[in-house]
Amino acid sequence: MKPKIKIFQDMGISANDIAQIISNDPSSLYRSADNRFTPSLSVLKRFLGSSAEVAKVLKISGWFLKLDLKKTLVPNIEFLKCCGVGMDQIVKQIYNFPRFLLHSPEDMKKFVKKVDEMGASRSSRLFIHAVRVVSSMTDENWELKLKHFSDLGFSEDDILKMFKKSPPVFAVSQRKLKEVKEVLLATEKYDISCIVNDPTSFVCSVEKKIKPRMQVLGILHSRNLIKKWPSLATITRMPECKFLEKFVQPYLNEVGEVYMATSELNSERNKKIRIK
Repeated sequence: MKPKIKIFQDMGISANDIAQIISNDPSSLYRSADNRFTPSLSVLKRFLGSSAEVAKVLKISGWFLKLDLKKTLVPNIEFLKCCGVGMDQIVKQIYNFPRFLLHSPEDMKKFVKKVDEMGASRSSRLFIHAVRVVSSMTDENWELKLKHFSDLGFSEDDILKMFKKSPPVFAVSQRKLKEVKEVLLATEKYDISCIVNDPTSFVCSVEKKIKPRMQVLGILHSRNLIKKWPSLATITRMPECKFLEKFVQPYLNEVGEVYMATSELNSERNKKIRIK
């Protein structure tokens, strides 16, 4: 144990950070200091730039001390860079999705090939997100996901377009995909093409965002307080403060109580809106 703790200390990692890293993954102490600890820490510091960042990552995930990074992380990073992915994006994946870059290099090449076949552009900043989403599923589950979209009425072209626009949508559960589609189409203001053009609606909270906003807009439109419904992008992307400012606060008598009632799951709305 002491030699491994000393390796952390020699890197300048604080005692508190060392304690947290070990408590998160006690089994790390049983790994070889020379064959695993030192090489892994050296690789991480090379990519992350400082001991503080290494400690931050190890507190998030102990997987970087479980695998041989020279056979996983290093070749995967080099391959993604060759695909045009910037190092800044790769580093974000290390923090947010640690295990993504620890697949075997052979698997990583398969993931990229599948993304290429889906038509995603390597020059897009969404490319790495597409690769990550594909990497999170087995081939069987990926085919099931495509079938789910097809069963919901989306054409092959629709599916490809949505994948290129918003890869994270393909990690959304079948139940939620169905629910969002039903809620949006029930308004009779949006159709399949609207969803295809703004697939980010699938990652929005139905109860906290979509339904409350739909109710407000429905009331305003029925009372001729707005000439037409805003685009779906407005529903899904407009910040809460902007939505309140434009569609709620000017019409408190009409929609204030409704909005308060439908926003119990989001206390921030209750703080921002003031009914006099």
